[in-house]
Amino acid sequence: EVQLVESGGALVQAGGSLRLSCAASGFNIRDYTIGWFRQVPGKEREGISCMSTADDSTYYRDSVKGRFTISRDNAKNTQYLTMNNLKPEDTAVYYCAASVSVNVPNSQGDYRYWGQGIQVTVSS
Repeated sequence: EVQLVESGGALVQAGGSLRLSCAASGFNIRDYTIGWFRQVPGKEREGISCMSTADDSTYYRDSVKGRFTISRDNAKNTQYLTMNNLKPEDTAVYYCAASVSVNVPNSQGDYRYWGQGIQVTVSS
């Protein structure tokens, strides 16, 4: 069964850090472009970072550049999103997703598999 499971979400104070994990099962994560998305109630889901399966090239949304880092551990079949200097506006449900497209960034419609999402709350 193909599955993506996020973990690492928490309540953290502004300026703090978190590392989200996206554990894959049923497929090799290195064979897919993995993206991270987030959604706030009442707003559209937005893409914030992704890493291409082709060459490990990365994309970051402007609002997270310099603060968030995407990485992958092939041995653990897990993708990570390290988030530093968190701000209250980073509060959202975060999702990871897998796409066969090698392009970064790419469309949300390109993503085939999605995790269930995990809450990140940043207090001021």
